[in-house]
Amino acid sequence: MTVERWLRLRGKGLAMLHVTRGVWGSRVRVWPLLPALLGHTRALSSLAAKMGEYRKMWNPTEPRDWAQQYRERFIPFSKEQLLRLLIKEFHSSPAEKAALEEFVTHVNFCTLFHYHHILAQLQALYDPINPDRDTLDQPSLTDPQRLSNEQEVLRALEPLLAQANFSPLSEDTLAYALVVHHPQDEVQVTINLDQYIYMQFWALGQRVGQMPRKSSVGSKRGFFRSPPAERRYFKRVVLAARTKRGHLVLKSFKDMPLEGLEQLLPELKVRTPTLQRALLNVTLVVSGVVFFVNVGMVVLSDLKMATSLLLLLFTAFMGLRAAKMFGQRRSVQALELAHMLYYRSTSNNSELLSALALRAQDEHTKEALLAHSFLARRPRGARGQPEVLPGLSDLLRTPASPSAETCQWLQSEVENWLLAQSGCDVAFNGTRALAHLQALTPSIGMYPPPGFPKLDLLATITSPKAAPPSTDDPL
Repeated sequence: MTVERWLRLRGKGLAMLHVTRGVWGSRVRVWPLLPALLGHTRALSSLAAKMGEYRKMWNPTEPRDWAQQYRERFIPFSKEQLLRLLIKEFHSSPAEKAALEEFVTHVNFCTLFHYHHILAQLQALYDPINPDRDTLDQPSLTDPQRLSNEQEVLRALEPLLAQANFSPLSEDTLAYALVVHHPQDEVQVTINLDQYIYMQFWALGQRVGQMPRKSSVGSKRGFFRSPPAERRYFKRVVLAARTKRGHLVLKSFKDMPLEGLEQLLPELKVRTPTLQRALLNVTLVVSGVVFFVNVGMVVLSDLKMATSLLLLLFTAFMGLRAAKMFGQRRSVQALELAHMLYYRSTSNNSELLSALALRAQDEHTKEALLAHSFLARRPRGARGQPEVLPGLSDLLRTPASPSAETCQWLQSEVENWLLAQSGCDVAFNGTRALAHLQALTPSIGMYPPPGFPKLDLLATITSPKAAPPSTDDPL
């Protein structure tokens, strides 16, 4: 062994020793993340296995056991709509209407500070990894530190998403969405699971029907386009995904079909559907044959060109033409995908945190409002007389949890009422609604509370006074 080779090997050994020391020196930071990384790897491998199962199925139309996998929990009314419906049905007298409106004001006041505090905590957790931060740059995080912060943010988001009545989509549902493509979706994409560390979807507002017109996907051109079909889609979808070379992506979309969830992922490739590829190939073959017969034979006879050279030039020409046609088609599909995402995107990253906090506050208020109205009309035993405010006041003053019978009765009554009013089968959480109602302070009617500071308005919009018309003005 020469001296030069020995020195080179020794230098490599020292370099490896420094790397090893660096890794073991940072083992305190990296070791806690190994279970999470291995868990994500196992989860994605399980997802790939389920995708293989769906590829073997013949034309699946929905995920397996879909009715058990997904239960709608979103109350399909706004606070104002729900208040009008409850006043019309349960609080028709002026006194009851005024009492209900006062109760809603009190609930809004109590939940405002609660969810503002939750939002402040979430923003403090998310700020170090916020890719859209507009403040001064902070010291850069290592990849393990960033991954740890992302996991902490996602864990803090779970109770907020649950209160906002988002339902997590299972791994089986995600496998179905990544494999099955609807025939009316001209824009189709493919993803590589090896590029992702994790991906998770939440959805609310399941609908079955025609997609809203502004959210339709695909070109409107063509002679053989079938009329819009009824599809399963969601009014809102929240995505949390992380690629190995990227960062945590938080996005929210509206009116998303179940089979189009993979179009929302950050790293994807647009692919041409099989039918369109077949049509393009047939077009190329027919035009090539016509061109060869009309032009190639003339060139072959007049210019005395060799047949092999003519075939070589013709093959090169058709290859360039095919590449151009497929490239133009992919560009059109990529533009249609960008157009669709532009209109369907509602919020992303830090803005999504504020939107989720506001939605959770609305759902909190609606659940407390429904529990208040139905509990005030709960029948009293065999007499069948409504038990009005005394029973409700007892619940607010009692620190003990409500009975299981009360929770079950409230859940059944509200679900039947929502089904009759909206036609949507909603799974209402009676236990949580009663807990919201019981957590309210008994100081109903004290809004704002005594000693609450009254702040000046941040901005007062005043219209400037119009100047008096000049006497010299000819008009």
